[in-house]
Amino acid sequence: MTTTDPDVGYRGPGGAIPRLGFTAGELRSLRALRAPAGIQRALDAMPYHLATTAWSPRRVLRQRTAHCLEGAIFAAAALRVLGFPPLLLDLEAVQDTDHVIAVYRLDGHWGAIAKSNFSGLRCRVPVYRTLRELAMSYFEDYINLRGERTLRAYSRPVNLAHFDRLHPGWMTAETDLWWIPDHLVDIPHTSLLSPALERNLFRVDRRALEAAVVGRRVR
Repeated sequence: MTTTDPDVGYRGPGGAIPRLGFTAGELRSLRALRAPAGIQRALDAMPYHLATTAWSPRRVLRQRTAHCLEGAIFAAAALRVLGFPPLLLDLEAVQDTDHVIAVYRLDGHWGAIAKSNFSGLRCRVPVYRTLRELAMSYFEDYINLRGERTLRAYSRPVNLAHFDRLHPGWMTAETDLWWIPDHLVDIPHTSLLSPALERNLFRVDRRALEAAVVGRRVR
């Protein structure tokens, strides 16, 4: 379960994990999540908030609330504490907002941890052989309030550990981490659909839209 690619590698839990700027109590809370499924359960238990913020994992841990971007950053940091690389992947949409997910690999298969205001855009269990398969698993659930299917592209996985020197202490910062979404927007994305496939798209029905917005928070 190892790879020589530092962007997508999995080194597995175990061994000495550095404190990474967290207090001993914060580390205990993160280690208590034990596995990707535990991180997802923690995110699911947090209310979704609608503020225009980019909180660090420490602030999410303290406030016990998050939105899509903050949930993914928190999940990446929690994965790092558990021995996984802190990887983020950006899903790019049209006539809609992008969605950021934390991704990880187990037994050669990709999974995802995510926070979303739409019911179908949260976690994915690690059964996907490629990142394209993983990204496409979000396609049918990625819809806007007009019922349009809006997912179009995905980025490569970004290892946040590579930013430790440029942005030291980012996991415990009290300032917003806007440099993370700025970086995700700027990197190349891989298209999921050809123009011909896009022309064949049609809107989802009322039941699918109602299912997508179950539990959705509005201002």
